[in-house]
Amino acid sequence: MNAPASAQNESPKLVTLDVDFPLWDRFFMVAPLVVIGSKEPDGSFDLAPKHMVAPLSWENYFGFVCTPAHATYRNIQREGVFTVSFPKADQVVLTSLSAAPRCDAETNEKPSLSALPTIRAEKVDGVFLQDASLFFECELHSIVDGFGINSLIAGRIVAAHVVPEALRSEDKDDQDVIRQAPLLAYLAPGRFTEIQESSSFPFPAGFSREPKE
Repeated sequence: MNAPASAQNESPKLVTLDVDFPLWDRFFMVAPLVVIGSKEPDGSFDLAPKHMVAPLSWENYFGFVCTPAHATYRNIQREGVFTVSFPKADQVVLTSLSAAPRCDAETNEKPSLSALPTIRAEKVDGVFLQDASLFFECELHSIVDGFGINSLIAGRIVAAHVVPEALRSEDKDDQDVIRQAPLLAYLAPGRFTEIQESSSFPFPAGFSREPKE
C-alpha cells in the first residue's frame, strides 16, 4: 500500500549544525589517506599523512590541504616538488608514525621517521613510503592560501607508479582488482577501513564526462 502523498512530501528530521564553528568532527566522511613526502632544508626527507586530498582535474593534477605552520608546506614551497604515497591497509601503523610530532627542539626532527622504510623517487628529489600501492611524483603547480588557516597545494604529476595487482586492465574485472589490492580509506575524524568489495556505479544511459558542445 502506497503512503499518502502528504506523508511522502514530509521534510526529514534534520539536525542543523552551527556553521560558526568547524563542522568536520560532527559526522564521518570517507577520504583517501596518503603520505606526502617533502625535502627538508638539511637535505633529509619528511613524510606526513594527509586525508584532505583529491585529483584536481581529469588531467594529471593532484592537490591536498595543508597549512603554512607545517614543515610540509614550507618544504614544498621552497623545493617546488613533492611525492604522494597511497599506503596499503596493513600500513596504517607506519602511516600513523609519519604523523608523530617533532620532538627535538634544536633539530626539529621527527625521530619516528627513522623507522619508516622508504624508496627514492625517480624524477623528483623525494622519497616514497616503501610497499605502498600507488605513487605520484609531483612538481608544484600553485599554492592557494586563505582557506582559514589552511592552504591548497596543487601539483602536476610528472611520474606515477602502481603495484601490478592494483593496475586496472581489460583482462581483469574491476572487482577482482579491488579484492586483490584493497584500498585504505580514512573515515574522518579518526577511523579507517579497508575496502575490498564494490559495485558498478549506475551511470544513466548516454552519460559522458566530456562537455557537450
